[in-house]
Amino acid sequence: MSALNRARGETCLKINGKTHTLCLTMGALAQIEASLDADGLEALSQRLRHLSAVDILAVLAALLMGGGNPLDDEKLRSAQIDPQETAEAVAMAFSLAVREA
Repeated sequence: MSALNRARGETCLKINGKTHTLCLTMGALAQIEASLDADGLEALSQRLRHLSAVDILAVLAALLMGGGNPLDDEKLRSAQIDPQETAEAVAMAFSLAVREA
């Protein structure tokens, strides 16, 4: 895997023992809004506070797509992913995307 581009907001997560890049791009953000049925950033912010496991997989799928590592839903649902590491990586992706320049 190539080095992470923190300036772009990239972070990583091990899935099935392989490191994958995550990134919150505009496309990923739009995909997350649609997946969580959130109408705008305010609604998304509220929705992100109460995620189910299915929601987390939807967010993860969007971040993987943004990082150039798309995984289809079936592969993602059957993957070996540490829940704590997933939560930390997702939080980091959002944190890096909204950090002050």
